[in-house]
Amino acid sequence: MVATGIGGVEVRRSSFSPEPDCAIAQSLGVIGDGWELLIVRDLARGLDRFDQLTESLHISRKVLTERLTGLLDSGIVERSAYQDRPTRYAYRLTPRGRALLPVLVALQDWGDRWLLGDGSLTGTNDAAEPPAHRIHELVGRRVPSISLPSTARTALDVVDSDARATVLFGYPATGRPTPLPEGWSEIAGASGCTLENRLFAARYDEFAAKGIAIRGVSTQRTDEQQAFALAEEGGWAVALDLELDADLRREGVARELVRSLNDLRKEVGLDIADRVRLTVQADGTVAEALAVHRDYVMAEVLAVELAVGPVADGHALDIDGEPVRIAIARA
Repeated sequence: MVATGIGGVEVRRSSFSPEPDCAIAQSLGVIGDGWELLIVRDLARGLDRFDQLTESLHISRKVLTERLTGLLDSGIVERSAYQDRPTRYAYRLTPRGRALLPVLVALQDWGDRWLLGDGSLTGTNDAAEPPAHRIHELVGRRVPSISLPSTARTALDVVDSDARATVLFGYPATGRPTPLPEGWSEIAGASGCTLENRLFAARYDEFAAKGIAIRGVSTQRTDEQQAFALAEEGGWAVALDLELDADLRREGVARELVRSLNDLRKEVGLDIADRVRLTVQADGTVAEALAVHRDYVMAEVLAVELAVGPVADGHALDIDGEPVRIAIARA
């Protein structure tokens, strides 16, 4: 039987009698359906209501009911009522269900490498190569200070010096709220999905109680991280104060402007070391970002002069959904 597809991908439900002495076959007899694995994934992400699962998976209510019933019968999922009249249930993974999370992470890693990537590993060397030896020689040594922008609107060291240990994990960009740069998806590991952020968040208090800090490093900008976190919570974080995020938004717009200006430098045939004079016609957030991050923009695009004003004839850009006109010339 072929179930309704997800984004054009068919999820097949096969019926077979698993070999009695093969643990792989026996496991597939319980959790061998694509929908069931995706339900486990979304429960791990914190989507514990029936309607949330329906919306996330784009699955019919009938199919979801069947799969949840199977997961309940298998002891992978349990439920508890959160509302009477009518009775509505919240679903969560049992210890047996949580034991499947390493399986999902392994599928995620395989898909990132072989389906979303070209099969090659990035940032990885053969065990016999010098970089691999240098990495092993670092065991037990202190990592040098590396500060990155954080969602707390401060620079945060990737290693917490006050913690007994720091767990460092990476996760890719999601393209929210702004699209990923052109060609970004061609870089293996730069985009995709990850379960680790939710899994670490769910166990954060346990790590903290043992004096262990958790640090996530991403190719997302900090404003995209916040937007992603909001989406992951199903839009419940309605108390988010957008005024508090104005600095992050301006920072993100300044970075997008720099990227577009550097693309424009190539487009007009400038050499990599050429200094330039710029005139930017912009309003709204782009103008605010320029006022706050003017020095940063000038340094990144090698501008000796940056004027803000009308541009009669120039290049039209779209920065964060706002029209911008640029006049650029070699200095």
